[in-house]
Amino acid sequence: METIYFKGTPCHTYGMVPSVGETAPCYHLSGCDLSQVTCHDFPDKRVVLNIFPSLDTEVCARSVRRFNKEASELKDTVVICVSMDLPFAMGRFCTIEGIKDVVFASAFRSPLFGQKFGVQICDGPLAGLLARTVIILDKDRKVIFRDLVSEITNEPDYDAALRVLKGEY
Repeated sequence: METIYFKGTPCHTYGMVPSVGETAPCYHLSGCDLSQVTCHDFPDKRVVLNIFPSLDTEVCARSVRRFNKEASELKDTVVICVSMDLPFAMGRFCTIEGIKDVVFASAFRSPLFGQKFGVQICDGPLAGLLARTVIILDKDRKVIFRDLVSEITNEPDYDAALRVLKGEY
């Protein structure tokens, strides 16, 4: 169980976010068109899992825009933005915002995703949603970066994540 905060109030997650060096669990999520998005879809690529509660919050929307702009330009890297939002809402957000360089994936049909990755919030006002987390996987699905944001209303440490992706760690 991890402890995070929502506006200063402690909340907890099911399980633990995988540590650096661990092999991440496989994932099965739903794309904007209801197709499957899985851990097998991006062979020979590093995967950035940009996990957040909902696109309907400004902090979450900013993280998608930022990763769309910066991380998506990196070679051999795919950014997957994961939340419990319905695929239709994700598609609408992409269209309105002109987001084209990240993959959207909903965990709405995959409750085990949040539990396996230790990011499903189990208590407090956001119970059932996913905690703001950035996990970077290498080409073999080994975790090379993890940032479980302690105060969910804050943005992740983009600079640290981008340094890892650029090999500057």
